[in-house]
Amino acid sequence: MKKEPLYTITEYLGLERASEDRHEFLDGQIHTKTSESVQHGDISVNLVSEISAQLKGTSCRVWTKDTKVLCGSVLSSDRTRRCLVAYPDLVVVCGVWHFVDKYRDILRNPKVIIEVLSPATEAYDRGEKFWRYRRHLATLADYVLVSQVLPLVEHFRRQPNDEWVLSTAAGLDASLHIDSIECTLSLSEVYDRIVFRPEVAC
Repeated sequence: MKKEPLYTITEYLGLERASEDRHEFLDGQIHTKTSESVQHGDISVNLVSEISAQLKGTSCRVWTKDTKVLCGSVLSSDRTRRCLVAYPDLVVVCGVWHFVDKYRDILRNPKVIIEVLSPATEAYDRGEKFWRYRRHLATLADYVLVSQVLPLVEHFRRQPNDEWVLSTAAGLDASLHIDSIECTLSLSEVYDRIVFRPEVAC
């Protein structure tokens, strides 16, 4: 079996900034971001609409899927391979933005990250990616996972001792409050125009 080549972070960024497609970087490997379903896109738009409306007049703002986040060391060496550069579905940043370099396209200080789960990436979002977020993003206060197959939102909150606590909101009459940005997600709004299969609807 032919081994995939390993890239440095500098090589990856050179390719990524010239590409029309999106790719994530994980420890020297480049992974193409798969296209999203209609449901995924609608849920993402609903989330942006809900959160951005509640953040008006604050120092926080929400950015959507084209914002990259760095999990790892500052890019001080062309030989750097051990890090993750990810494209979360939604990122909330508060106060001063901290970017990696002059291109201002890789964020280092997200407050909240939200991922809309997909079958192909759910295990990665729950596992390796969340572990990297927890380990390397000291500013991250909340990690939110949103199902697209049933009305369910999972909310991981960082505690003062650096442990993470999970709470869930299920059903279209439920809501979830994110204390760190003073936003409430109403699941009826998050899933507006989403049609679930009858056997999985809560």
